[in-house]
Amino acid sequence: MISQSSRNIWVDYLRSAITVLVVAHHSALAYTSFSVFNKDAYILSTHAIVDNDRWAFLDYFVGFNDTFFMSLMFLIGGLFFFRAIDKKGTGLFIKDKIFRLLIPFLLLGTLLMLFAYFPSFYLAKNSTDLRAYIKDFFATEAWPVGPPWFLWLLFVFNVLAALIYRLFPAGYGLFWSEVFKSKTHGFKLFLILFLTGLLAYLPMAAYFGPYSWTGFYPFDFQLSRLLLYFAYFGIGAAVGRLSLSEGIFSKNASVVKHYRLWCLLAIASFIMMLFFSGEIVKQQLGDTFFILCCTLMCIAFITTFSKLLVKNFCWWDSLSKHAYLIYLLHFVFVTWIQFFLLPIHLPVPLKFLIVFLLSLTLSWGIAFVLRKIAIAKKYL
Repeated sequence: MISQSSRNIWVDYLRSAITVLVVAHHSALAYTSFSVFNKDAYILSTHAIVDNDRWAFLDYFVGFNDTFFMSLMFLIGGLFFFRAIDKKGTGLFIKDKIFRLLIPFLLLGTLLMLFAYFPSFYLAKNSTDLRAYIKDFFATEAWPVGPPWFLWLLFVFNVLAALIYRLFPAGYGLFWSEVFKSKTHGFKLFLILFLTGLLAYLPMAAYFGPYSWTGFYPFDFQLSRLLLYFAYFGIGAAVGRLSLSEGIFSKNASVVKHYRLWCLLAIASFIMMLFFSGEIVKQQLGDTFFILCCTLMCIAFITTFSKLLVKNFCWWDSLSKHAYLIYLLHFVFVTWIQFFLLPIHLPVPLKFLIVFLLSLTLSWGIAFVLRKIAIAKKYL
């Protein structure tokens, strides 16, 4: 075992842990109390499969994930931006992102979603006509993108950041460098994330609404969170420009040493957000608590992983190595297993666990096999 790797194992472990949360999140969506299935256009449903059996606890689990995990994924996605672009140069960097993000999104994403959404078509139309399904998939449903939407948006953020860096190579990413370089500026870190989140999210949520999505065919994104996600990607890039072993998220930094406090504050903020989510409270206040919760959750996860995960574990190394493919593959297994469980009467917690564990295990196993292929191992 080694105490630290040059890549900072806690970052890889955090990325893979969030991937597992994504699998669990989609496994839960069939069983929340608010889930709705739209037979006229299943893309307008809350999830590809909706079971008649529900479990209200999963509402809180889904809400917990929704507050932070995509923002944190974009932050992690920005951490190695400078290391990669300084090593490869702008042209090769963008070319690499095309092969790692855009092509998997367009080709693998489309193929996998064609498999994943067939049960939805069957439930909506009571038909197994493949030609009708493919026509409906691209026309009526407007090319459902599913979880891979994250890939194309991360690609765009990388390209935008690369172009900005090309224009302003000296000053790019230095705005917060003093805070991120210091090991004692924990409160300033919180303020930067919180205030940046407010500025990026509140105007967009007020104008478009907090839950609105838009896009052109597979290029879907959540309108209200577009700037929030780009801001977190930029913050991740600024953090990653410095050494993760020496900056504000290093093991001995003050903000990391107080990881328990950040966890308590994160839990408290989530409870407060639930309390203020009623209709009697103005939307702006609810959105403010959403950003507070997002900020504290991200800090809590980062500091906890940085503090506690300093040794390698073989199984977690494998999970980290295959996390990208697990993210791409899991939705196919989630929807089909949820579909097969529809007529089976089981306690909802057991259904959820079956979907989650089987989807994770099968995705992991297929990812292991696929990475035996040289091109998959290189880019995925």
